[in-house]
Amino acid sequence: MQFVAKARYLRFSPYKLRPLVDVIRGKNVAYALHWLATYPVKRAIPITKIIESAAANAKNLQGLNAEGLVIKDIRVDQGPIVRYFKPGAMGRANIQRKRFSHMSVIVEPITRKED
Repeated sequence: MQFVAKARYLRFSPYKLRPLVDVIRGKNVAYALHWLATYPVKRAIPITKIIESAAANAKNLQGLNAEGLVIKDIRVDQGPIVRYFKPGAMGRANIQRKRFSHMSVIVEPITRKED
């Protein structure tokens, strides 16, 4: 069974979140949480929260703990872009873009291979 958690309108650019997400995709949930806890950037916090939320969904629905779960899929998609202007050289207006992200994670229990 798969367990899903989603976060929308994160105030981080998806270009900055995707390298972190690429590292933990396919890993154990406990390993991913430990790795993110040691990564010294602020943008690791929403990734940690969404993984913890998916693990809590698994615990509440099926009684599974984080050590028995693997991250099957984690995606960071582009959200809306807020555009505004700031002053530039020679009286010009330079456009600034504040990018938002949507993130979703799917965790599932670790299946043992039968030989």
